[in-house]
Amino acid sequence: MAQVDITVNNQNFLIACEDGQEDRLMDLSKIVDDKVGELAAQVGQVGQTRLLVMAALVIADELVDLRETVKLTPVQNSDDKAVACIEELSKRIEKIADLAAEAL
Repeated sequence: MAQVDITVNNQNFLIACEDGQEDRLMDLSKIVDDKVGELAAQVGQVGQTRLLVMAALVIADELVDLRETVKLTPVQNSDDKAVACIEELSKRIEKIADLAAEAL
C-alpha cells in the first residue's frame, strides 16, 4: 500500500492509498484543499477539524446532488458504463474520506 503526503489548509497529512492511486489522491486532495480554502475565506479559520468537516459535508452534498441527477436522467445502454464509472468514483471518494477521517 502506497502513502501520499497531502496538504490541506497548510497542514500535511500522510494518507495511505492503493498502489497506483497516488496521483489521483493528490488530485482529490487539491479539491478538498480548494473547498477548505473557500470555506476559510467565508467563515475564517474556525479550526482545522471544523473546516475539514464542513468541506466534507459540502463535497458530500455535491455528490448527493450528482447521484440524484444521474438517477433522474434516462439511462440508455451506452450510458450504463458512465453510470457504473460514477458509482465507482463515488465509492472511491467515500473510501478516501473514511481514510482522511481516520487520520484526524
